[in-house]
Amino acid sequence: MADALLRRCLDLCRELRAADGASGAPAALAELEHLLTALSTRAAAALPLQMRIIEQLREPIITMDLAGYVTGWNAAAEELLGYTAAEAIGQHILFLYADEAGGAVPDEMPELFLDNGSSFFEVRRRKKSGEVFWAGMSLSTIQGDDGEPLGLVAHLTEITNRRAAEEQLRLQARVIEKSEQGILITDADERIVFVNAAFTQITGYTAAEAIGRTPDLLRSGVHSADFRAEVHAAMAGAGPWQGEIVGRRKNGELFPQSVSISVVRNEAGEVTHAFSIFSDISILRATEERMQQLANFDPLTGLPNRTQLGQLLGQALASARRNDRHGALLVIDLFRFTSINDTLGNDVGDALLREVGSRLRGALRDEDVLSRVGGDEFVVALFDIRKREHSAFVAQKLLRVLGEPFVIAGHKLYVGASIGISVYPGDGLETADLLRFADVAMKRVQKSGETGYLFYSPEMDRRARENLRLEGELRNALANRDLLLYYQPKVSLRSGRIVGAEALLRWRHPDEGMIGPAVFVPIAEETGLIFDLGEWVLDEACRQLRAWLDAGIAARPVAVNLSARQFDARLPERVQAVLDRHRIDPRLLRLEITESLLVRAPEVVIPIMNQLVAMGLALALDDFGTGYSSLAYLKKFPISTLKIDRAFVVGIPGDDNDCAIARAIVTMSQQLRQETVAEGVETEAQMRFLQELGCDQLQGYLFSPPVAADAFADMLREDRRLAGVVPASSSID
Repeated sequence: MADALLRRCLDLCRELRAADGASGAPAALAELEHLLTALSTRAAAALPLQMRIIEQLREPIITMDLAGYVTGWNAAAEELLGYTAAEAIGQHILFLYADEAGGAVPDEMPELFLDNGSSFFEVRRRKKSGEVFWAGMSLSTIQGDDGEPLGLVAHLTEITNRRAAEEQLRLQARVIEKSEQGILITDADERIVFVNAAFTQITGYTAAEAIGRTPDLLRSGVHSADFRAEVHAAMAGAGPWQGEIVGRRKNGELFPQSVSISVVRNEAGEVTHAFSIFSDISILRATEERMQQLANFDPLTGLPNRTQLGQLLGQALASARRNDRHGALLVIDLFRFTSINDTLGNDVGDALLREVGSRLRGALRDEDVLSRVGGDEFVVALFDIRKREHSAFVAQKLLRVLGEPFVIAGHKLYVGASIGISVYPGDGLETADLLRFADVAMKRVQKSGETGYLFYSPEMDRRARENLRLEGELRNALANRDLLLYYQPKVSLRSGRIVGAEALLRWRHPDEGMIGPAVFVPIAEETGLIFDLGEWVLDEACRQLRAWLDAGIAARPVAVNLSARQFDARLPERVQAVLDRHRIDPRLLRLEITESLLVRAPEVVIPIMNQLVAMGLALALDDFGTGYSSLAYLKKFPISTLKIDRAFVVGIPGDDNDCAIARAIVTMSQQLRQETVAEGVETEAQMRFLQELGCDQLQGYLFSPPVAADAFADMLREDRRLAGVVPASSSID
């Protein structure tokens, strides 16, 4: 609309010039005056609004007429340049130029900027203070409704710091590109966005082949999942990481690299990029490994030599002194090797030694050390064994693998071995002594002329052989059903009646008669047989309960001891299967656990215990007070019964300490609404003291030793009572 009014004004001017005072002139002048008045009114109304908008903008804005004279100057421009609007408006824009030649003269400005309607420049300008700075200037035209330019708008942004940063970045980029170390940069999604020339030289991958892929491009596959997770965590911002990684080149070759990983974060603390700086150290590692191999390993078998064995054994013995750990040395000397080597030649002898080393290594744990110390003599170091006798199991295993024939160069060869064993700390804590003791024991075996092993200590040798014998016989007993359960009654101290029993395992040995669990259960624990034994006891107790019920006997709850090996996530399922198989009410079965189980892993144990209780089973804590007892455990675990260990019963009522402990346990149990059972009660004085304390039940020879199932059934039929107990009611308890 405004441009139409202006065109009309121009037309009127032409008419006035043509009329030259004619009669139409006054009318034309009147119309022109009206139009100009209208335009002036509109402009006056629009200008304050435009200026208010410009004034509110946070960016520096300068308006100029087409000649370059300042017509507008907002507060942001004043803040940036230091001039007030009053000082700037009316001046030519050149007053802001720096001294250097860098600006167009006023008459040239429209031609520079108006062709394309807008332009962007990076220019140097001077503030009122005299400071010269770099600015980004966006210059645009103000156009009228007819498309004709009316003026200019300049938008300034200070970029001095950015220009310096850009120069710094260009310098850093040159350093990165020329670095002899490989550099790899990934984005937040672990996609490669940059690699330098050294990366290509080391890995064989060009930038085009690497960018857009992940660092798994170089993955070798030799590292564990935990190791890879640690590296990925560093790339995700968990913290700087340095170490050695085995990578894979483009040609498939593996190579060791020394790597440093860090991340870049934005202002919000978010990881935007990760960068890895790495060097190829394959030549260095190859040299080091070769030197170490020559110094510490047997060139024939590749096994540690005597020097390396001494170093490893020295470290293990130092640890054993600090931590009271057990270990053993096994010196192995082959039979008939000298004869084979002399008869068939060194090549066959060397091949036989390599095969012997391979078999022995395969029979050991990863943490065990196998060394060839010279000729046909090998040494095994067991640096961590729970029991000293465990080394006998290892010796037997090694003799077994050596007993198989070796086929070398078409020859079927048989070799045996003599093994001498020394243990620490029992036999000493010095490397030389232990090797000498084991060598002495080995030579004693050699004198017998037979393959075998021998401990340096005669007593230990006897014990180890005895345990091995018992282990084999125990396995046969389990398979041949030579095991049976005895039942020791639990008696109420209120009524004197039998309220339950504990199932106790017995071994009916063909030669030695009845053997108690104290003899064979530790062996079962060591060898892993305890799981099978525990499952058999659980099944046999439920089978016996069903037999009593079918015979019309009012059976009482039977308690079964559980080992830690049985206590896993599938225990409730296995127990339920046994109950279902024998049709037993869960209230007739009680499970006894030890205190050591409670502290093993509460977060694992508690859910299992809760499942068992939800099934209707009651849980008892056996041998309470001998382990890690605390009120905190009793609050956390769904225990219904505490059993006072016989160690605290034997001294009452004469021993003040035992009396105090028994009293504390009973009091604690009463406060937690748990029943108490005292084990090992043998005298009436003990019974009366426990009665006075408020103990609920006793178990011991005062009433009955453990008896066979038939004898216990007779007690139930006869309703046998504990003498000296006055029944408080006619109920069972």
